[in-house]
Amino acid sequence: MSSPNSAAGSTGHIQRHKLLDRIYHWVMAACILTLMATAFLPIIGWKFEWLAIHWVSGLLLTAAVAFHIIRSLLFQKIMNMVPDGQDIAKLGAGRTGKYSLAQKLYHLAVAVLVLSAIGSGLVMLRKIDTPFWKQDAYWFSDHGWGIIYSLHDFAGMALITMVMIHIYFALRPDEWHLTRSMFRGWMTRKEYQDHYDPKRWKPSDEA
Repeated sequence: MSSPNSAAGSTGHIQRHKLLDRIYHWVMAACILTLMATAFLPIIGWKFEWLAIHWVSGLLLTAAVAFHIIRSLLFQKIMNMVPDGQDIAKLGAGRTGKYSLAQKLYHLAVAVLVLSAIGSGLVMLRKIDTPFWKQDAYWFSDHGWGIIYSLHDFAGMALITMVMIHIYFALRPDEWHLTRSMFRGWMTRKEYQDHYDPKRWKPSDEA
């Protein structure tokens, strides 16, 4: 069994996020922020050619999420992000695994919203001309398109709230070790010992 020290470098840092996972996080963040800007800024009066930027960003987000799903299923410990009985038993008390119950539930909510936005957005691409296909507005009835647009809009509005929550907690001083780890990949040995249960998360684990 590996010890926490086995994942620490000569500086005493503990790796929390690999470079590939940090790149994915920031690509996803850039795509979502671009999608929000192109969706909502025109509504409040900022006029620009937003449609092409919007659907290209949507395709980039789709590719990034597909990559993340494949990587999570094949190369990482996906159960680290699944709520379990220990999360409930130790709710609000003591040290956690790599992710707390709140982080796991937040991830689940974002996953549902992002997948809903992607799924509805991919269908909506049939209503616009692109270099790859011509529009076809007759895939669904007006009622069917209304449901798809409503789902897409709801997911977009809800994601605004989720992004605000994410930024708020990322800026809290007591969460700074998590924010730093998403930039630089590591936390200190003391931060690991203060916040995490070594029985539930060994830093040598893929996660």
